[in-house]
Amino acid sequence: MQEELKKIVSNAINEIKEAKKENDLLNIKSKYLGKKSKLAELMSNLKSMSIEEKKKYGSLFNKIKKDLESKVNERITEVNVTKDIDFDDTLPVEAKLGSLHPVTIVAKEVTDILKRMGFSVVSGPEMEEEYFNFVALNIPDDHPARDMQDTYYLDNGKLLRTHTSPNQVHAMQKYGAPIRMCAPGRCFRNEDLDASHENTFFQVEGMVIDKNISIGNLMYTMKELLSAIFERDVDVRVRPGFFPFVEPGVEIDCSCLICGGKGCPTCKNSGWIELCPGGMIHPNVLKESGIDPEVYNGFAFGLGITRLAMMKYKIDDIRVLNSGDLRVLDKFNVE
Repeated sequence: MQEELKKIVSNAINEIKEAKKENDLLNIKSKYLGKKSKLAELMSNLKSMSIEEKKKYGSLFNKIKKDLESKVNERITEVNVTKDIDFDDTLPVEAKLGSLHPVTIVAKEVTDILKRMGFSVVSGPEMEEEYFNFVALNIPDDHPARDMQDTYYLDNGKLLRTHTSPNQVHAMQKYGAPIRMCAPGRCFRNEDLDASHENTFFQVEGMVIDKNISIGNLMYTMKELLSAIFERDVDVRVRPGFFPFVEPGVEIDCSCLICGGKGCPTCKNSGWIELCPGGMIHPNVLKESGIDPEVYNGFAFGLGITRLAMMKYKIDDIRVLNSGDLRVLDKFNVE
């Protein structure tokens, strides 16, 4: 039997070496290792062998199978790698560089600015637990944000995060205080689509926790951040806002750079774009994340990267950014 096995292995190896296509190699594998192969026929004789012969040939059969399978897989890898292709270098080639999405550009600019201000960049899951998206952020069961009309709930009991704020809780529970972090990412809400609302959009979450933090620190940070992004002084206004995870809460609006503050569909003819809700982190959120509010306090904000990109590049309809129209990206070609 050993001579017969040597012959089978020798023939198989020669055929594997000569094969030029993946399909041919799969046929060879079936021929030598399949249920109707000569090797399978010989293996069926094991049941009538003595114990010593079973030990001897059983391990030999297994070794042959593993070796041949390995050689077939290695050869498949080789034939699938393109080698020695002759190119006609006389043909004209029109090379077009790729493009970056405006949201990608702005997200990097924002995080780079925040990193220079001492922030660390973190990330979190888009498919989130209800605990992190709502409960740990002091959002009660009867809050409108939990309504099915706003949130995409999934069959597995999770949801698509409605904001980047869950990253606050992840970061606090992982790193504790003091902390200075930012977290860019995609969010999802069941919105009615218009020029300034989409069901998929991007934010960057920012949070600072330390001793003796004030609302003035938040205002200074946002003013410096927006001025650096737009590379000029920008008009902002602050108005009260209510969010369960901050107290007090504020809404920071930016003068609409598309219409110059005169009013247009993008700003709903108000002259202002809601850009950055934020405020002082609620003590309940700190407690839920294991931080003592008697020792530490802090501020948090959620900057709308998508709307920021619209302002920076004078894009008057948010739906364009998710349209998949490559012509939109032409002016963002990589240098």
